Amino acid sequence: MLTGNGLIFGFVIALIVLFILIIKFKWDAFIALLVTAIGIGLLSTIPAREIPGVIAEGFGGTLTGVGILIGLGIIFGQFLAASGAIEKIANSMLRAFGVKNSPYALAATSTTVAIPVFFDAAFIILNKLVYSLSLKTKISLATFVTILAIGLIVSHSLIIPTPGPLVVADQMGTDIGVFFLYGLLVAIPATLVGGVIYGKFIGKRIPNGNRLDDEKEEVEAVAKASGRKEIPTWLSYAMLALPIVLILSNTVMNNVVFRENQEALLPTIFAIVGDKNSALLISVIVAIFVLKPYIKEDTGTVMKQAFEASGMILLITGAGGAFGRVVQETGLGDLLISMMQGFNMPALLLGFVFAQILRASLGSATVALVTTATIMGPMAVDLGVSPILLGLAICAGGIGLSLPNDSGFWVVSKFGRLSVSETLRVWSIGGFIAGLTALTVIYLLSAISSILPGI
Repeated sequence: MLTGNGLIFGFVIALIVLFILIIKFKWDAFIALLVTAIGIGLLSTIPAREIPGVIAEGFGGTLTGVGILIGLGIIFGQFLAASGAIEKIANSMLRAFGVKNSPYALAATSTTVAIPVFFDAAFIILNKLVYSLSLKTKISLATFVTILAIGLIVSHSLIIPTPGPLVVADQMGTDIGVFFLYGLLVAIPATLVGGVIYGKFIGKRIPNGNRLDDEKEEVEAVAKASGRKEIPTWLSYAMLALPIVLILSNTVMNNVVFRENQEALLPTIFAIVGDKNSALLISVIVAIFVLKPYIKEDTGTVMKQAFEASGMILLITGAGGAFGRVVQETGLGDLLISMMQGFNMPALLLGFVFAQILRASLGSATVALVTTATIMGPMAVDLGVSPILLGLAICAGGIGLSLPNDSGFWVVSKFGRLSVSETLRVWSIGGFIAGLTALTVIYLLSAISSILPGI
């Protein structure tokens, strides 16, 4: 049974085996993830009889969080595409910003959207827009996927009110508003460097090939469809924004307007309709009725196309969660925590590295941030560093190094139409670069902290 340093070595070997099975032997990711999860479970101290249960619990737990979301998100996206709404939005963005600046427009969109909306939901809602932008601009899909994914994860890790940064700010004892402002300040350059600049670099090395041929045919079919009304641009934006606005309404009503009285009727209603699953269900129902005049096919055909696309994505996402859960049950996280507490390094760097290692090993950015902040929060004053800057350094560590034990890795891979090796180059490395950029900005803020308000 692997313990101590052997457990870390076993985790690394498990990742290598996983990559070999998928990349070299062309195994389906769903099977490879389950086999690897069983393997690392058998080598750990988890009782052999409990391993199937841990895998099932991880699979089910992941799909509890994102299963309905993925299914409804694909259906919603299919309706937007079939109605021509995505095409309209892409055209209007290109008219407003031009082909050259379209990556920056998407970066601003992704960073803004992820503030009220969780990463998975935002990526699924916006992925069809990325396809359309790539087809219209002839810019690599990998470039736009990088920008979208990195913009979303940077906001998810740095900007309140997402759970990770919110808990970090609380554990550090900082003012929420001040933490929000500095988090936003750090997020902008992180998205530009890790998303836009790196996205342009990696996009030149990952051409589209034929990965968007089906989308091109769908766009052409929609354009040629006779007897179909042309959807107005304003309605296209309104439909895309609907689930985002519903989710945001819940955030505003329960965290701002009715913060002290969340049991009242009105905030309860918003809590229901603003839940991410409810918001997408409502959006799908609205799309069925509102977009019907702009779609040539019947509703059943559009839904069937969505169902065909969702099955394998759900299986792979769940398997990624199962693999991550087995890794957590091995005790790897506790081992890394005990090791890191003995490291002698500058406080800001320690917070970043601590969160980064937990992010890579446990798969969840939120778990990494909460765990690191809980341990380091009480130490902030003794370490002689600004609690706000230490909190931001921890948040920066949660951005990158997403590996296959993170269900988000598979969401980006499947919705971004990337192979596993391409996902590592686009998502994992892009996030790592964004995290390093954020840490650099935090050190610059530290250097001038004496003249900065609130620090």
